[in-house]
Amino acid sequence: MASSSQPIDLCPSADLVDGGQAVAFDVLYAGQACRAFAVRFAGRPHAYLNRCTHVPMEMDYQPDRFFDDTGQWLLCATHGAAYRPDTGACAGGPCRGGLVKIQLSEGQGVVRWHTDSHLQPVEF
Repeated sequence: MASSSQPIDLCPSADLVDGGQAVAFDVLYAGQACRAFAVRFAGRPHAYLNRCTHVPMEMDYQPDRFFDDTGQWLLCATHGAAYRPDTGACAGGPCRGGLVKIQLSEGQGVVRWHTDSHLQPVEF
């Protein structure tokens, strides 16, 4: 299993466009396999578990599509819950708290995600 805060290459920086399509990836969160996603908002990459806080279901309305038409909010397609793209905080609708944020860093043209004690790569 990966050590705490180990950076893992996720995608080239160019794959994330402000308000655009997400890059999906798999993680082990508290021992459970889950989908996660990374997006770019206001020039910075952000990542979250793909799990609505209202009912724990994946949120994308089409594969890797999370932003509303304005590119300002992340939406749950099933429940209409809205989240802030920069923090994952509930912004409206039937949210129960915020999304689980995944630490990212970016440098040398690569976005990396960072493991922690509850968030690890899926190992096969």
